[in-house]
Amino acid sequence: MKNILFGISQFLWRTHRSQSLIFTVIGCLAVSSVITFGKMHVLAQPASTSSERPAVKAPNLGRHFQEFGREGSILIYDSKNNRTYEHNPQRNATAIAPASTFKIFNALVALETGVVPDDVAVLTWDGIHREIDAWNHDTNLRQAFKDSTVWFYQVLARRIGYERMQEFINKVGYGNRQIGTAADIDRFWLQKPLQITPKEQIKFLQRLYQGDLPFSQRTINLVKDIMVREQTPDYTLRGKTGWLTSTKPNVGWFVGYLEQNKNVYFFATTLDMQKPEDAPVRIEITRHSLKDLGLLTQIN
Repeated sequence: MKNILFGISQFLWRTHRSQSLIFTVIGCLAVSSVITFGKMHVLAQPASTSSERPAVKAPNLGRHFQEFGREGSILIYDSKNNRTYEHNPQRNATAIAPASTFKIFNALVALETGVVPDDVAVLTWDGIHREIDAWNHDTNLRQAFKDSTVWFYQVLARRIGYERMQEFINKVGYGNRQIGTAADIDRFWLQKPLQITPKEQIKFLQRLYQGDLPFSQRTINLVKDIMVREQTPDYTLRGKTGWLTSTKPNVGWFVGYLEQNKNVYFFATTLDMQKPEDAPVRIEITRHSLKDLGLLTQIN
C-alpha cells in the first residue's frame, strides 16, 4: 500500500513540474512576442517617415534680379510636387494692372463670342502710325499676340462690348473683376481699374491649362497654341509679356507655364522697367530661375 501511495505522489510531482515547465515556456513565448511586436512597432516609425518627400533646398531666385540690378518678383509653382518657389512674396501678393498679359483673357473671350472666328482672321490696320513698327500693318489674332499689338486687342474689346466683357470677367473671377465704365472698355487692363496679383495670374493659368474655364475646348486649345513661345522634343514653353506704363516706375510682366519632364511649372514674373532695353530682362530672369530648378538645361 505504501508503495502504491509513493508511486502516485511521484506521478503527481512529475506532472506538476511538466505543467510548470509548459506554463513557463508559454509565458516566455508570450513575453518574447510582446517584445518582438514592440520592436517591430518602433521600427515602423522611421520606415513611415523615410517615405516622406525629402526637404528641397529652395534656390535663391533673388540673385538674378541682383545680377541685372533690378527690383522685381518671381513666383514658380511646381504642380506635380505642389511646391512654390518665389522671390519677393509681398510683391507676389500685390495687385497691379495686367497690361498685355490680359491678351490671354481677351483672346479667349473674342474667340468664344465669335468676334474673331479663328486665329488667322485679319483685321485692317487703321493707318495710325504707332511707336512699334510691327503694329503698323494688318494683322491677325496669332500675330498680334506675338507682337503684342495693342490696337488689335483694343478693337476686340470694343467689339466684345462692356456687358459681355464684364460677364466673362465675373464668371472667371479674373483679378479684382473691375473694368470701370463702358468708356474704359479698350483700356481698363492697361491702367486701372482692373488689377491682378502674380499669385492670381498663376491660378488663372492653372485653370487655363486644366480647361477649367467657361470657354469651349476649341477656344482654349486655340489660345494655348498661340501662347507657345518655344517648343522642342523636351519641353514646351507658353507665355505672354506685358509692359505697364501707367505706373512709376513702369512694370514688366512675364507669365506662362513650362511643360517638361511630365510636369507643369507655372510662373509669373514682374520687373521694374526703366528703359526699352529692360524688355528682355524679365524673360531672362524667368529662364535663369527655371534653370535653377533643373529645367531648360539644354539651352545655354
